[in-house]
Amino acid sequence: MKINVNLKRRHLCLLTLAGALSLATTSAFAQQDYPNKPIRIVAPFAPGGAVDILARILSERLAPVYGQGVIVDNRAGASGHVGAQVVAKSPADGYTLMVGTIGIHAAYASYRKLAYSPATELQPVMILGEAPNLVLVPENSPYKTFGDFLADVKANPGKINYASAGAGSSVHMVTALFELTSGARMTHIAYKGSGPALVDLLGGQVDVMFDNMSSGLPHVKSGKLRVLAVTSPQREPRLPDAPTIAESGVPGYGGTSWFTLAAPAGMPKALVDKLSKDVQSALATPEAVARYDTLGVNYKPNTPAEAEAFIKSETVKWNRVIEAANLRLD
Repeated sequence: MKINVNLKRRHLCLLTLAGALSLATTSAFAQQDYPNKPIRIVAPFAPGGAVDILARILSERLAPVYGQGVIVDNRAGASGHVGAQVVAKSPADGYTLMVGTIGIHAAYASYRKLAYSPATELQPVMILGEAPNLVLVPENSPYKTFGDFLADVKANPGKINYASAGAGSSVHMVTALFELTSGARMTHIAYKGSGPALVDLLGGQVDVMFDNMSSGLPHVKSGKLRVLAVTSPQREPRLPDAPTIAESGVPGYGGTSWFTLAAPAGMPKALVDKLSKDVQSALATPEAVARYDTLGVNYKPNTPAEAEAFIKSETVKWNRVIEAANLRLD
């Protein structure tokens, strides 16, 4: 019996089209139905730091919007890469997200043996905010001004120790940029987040910390820490009396910390866009604006494409610091 070849081809085409329509319908339904179960936001640092605080703001604001639990999961280690790898290897369905940092997205070249690729396995949804870092010392520190600190650190290479939220973290990178720009050298003490680093700074176990404004500012307001300078190119309006590092003896210096909302790569564009819009809406409330202002984090609404372009430009900047400082962390 002969089979009409044209009929057979037409049948195969119809089957292929039906399959594609089925997948598209299922995907569209899944996005329309999102979320139908709890969402996890990985905070890849210890509790108490800027990343943890921002993750909890998101959790608090998104839960009532979605009518689902939004859980913060702290996964500290390797300057955020332990938690970031968990996210990168998770299904790209919108139920596992992350608050990311410079160290994860733009300064990962300092790690040569990562078990995942930040550039290809993580997808930025948006930039959550940007903030200057604060050069902080304990209230009983002998350094009353940044000039006092700068003179001592230059005269005594390696004598002063500084805390960071982890090797390769944003706190570490802005400090490494200071060392590179000023020619000063200090001893690095790495922690698993700003929270535990601040505990030792408050206790006088370490001399100085270029901490994120969001986690350091409350201790400044309480009088337990003193601000010597800010790392941004311009003065911070919330701390008008604090000079910039650039105007305090290190011309040309300027660096800020920034934070992302990221997801596993491969998430459908429609879902990425939905998340971006939903988070922007949640952060536009007076309560969220007040929380951001208290933390000292500056937020401007941005798209996934804008976030991706910003991260690419920052990667170029921090790669230069890594290469110049020969910063190798594994």
